[in-house]
Amino acid sequence: MSARVRGTAERPRLVVFRSARHIFAQIIDDRKQHTLVSASTLNPELKDRKPGSGKIEAAKKVGGLVAEKALAQNIRKVVFDRNGFLYHGRIKAVADGAREKGLDF
Repeated sequence: MSARVRGTAERPRLVVFRSARHIFAQIIDDRKQHTLVSASTLNPELKDRKPGSGKIEAAKKVGGLVAEKALAQNIRKVVFDRNGFLYHGRIKAVADGAREKGLDF
């Protein structure tokens, strides 16, 4: 049995990566090895945020944006892959933002 998180066509994988300045989220179908949806703090929709609004608030918006894009492609259920990061702070904010917009984990 593998300890890795895997996504399928029915339930793709929502993987999160954070750097010191930005956060990235992708929904991936591992069987086809294809990225279905992606969003990050570098997206034009989120790049115009107010200075000082905070990284956690930006991460929550990234989660919401990736969820909106997923729902537009009729993706409702995903497997959450925190990519080795602890589940708190910005990683948790991405998950919360995606759940609030209607994505199911």
